[in-house]
Amino acid sequence: MQLSITALGSNQINFIVEILPAIRDCNCSILEIRSSRLGKSAAAYLLVQGNWNQIAKLETTLDNIQKRLDIKLHLLRPEQKDKEKEKDYLPYSLETISLDRDNVIESITSFLFDRDIGIEEISGSSYQAAYIQSTVFSTKFIILVPSQLSLLNLREEFLDFCDQLNIDAILEPVKR
Repeated sequence: MQLSITALGSNQINFIVEILPAIRDCNCSILEIRSSRLGKSAAAYLLVQGNWNQIAKLETTLDNIQKRLDIKLHLLRPEQKDKEKEKDYLPYSLETISLDRDNVIESITSFLFDRDIGIEEISGSSYQAAYIQSTVFSTKFIILVPSQLSLLNLREEFLDFCDQLNIDAILEPVKR
């Protein structure tokens, strides 16, 4: 059984130091972990595995940690992935850069969802560009392209889409 954990708190509270021993003490194991600072906040995302009793014990322990540290935790028991369905996709990396506008990330995700392209990861940030006085927004996606989708047509459609919005983009297969 698996448990997805999303944690959000201030930078001053080092809540990950409390969560990791709790996972160990409940005899659960970490499958994935990500943590980052978001402005004056910190966020962590964990995928944990254990039997039903260990997961239930961990949920209770995390509820106590949440109250004690005054952080926000969201827990979810995800359904197991169907390995057969994963074979029908090709993993691609998509990177974009453009002038910072409110709708850039929304437009890109809509383009992908309209074509039934799954989004595995998104990261992005804005920063002051060198040599100009404008703010630039950069994104990186890991996407899953359905194998029946023509990659040539997808590239052409995506590049036309990017040209219309003045976005520079790179779409390439994930290399492992």
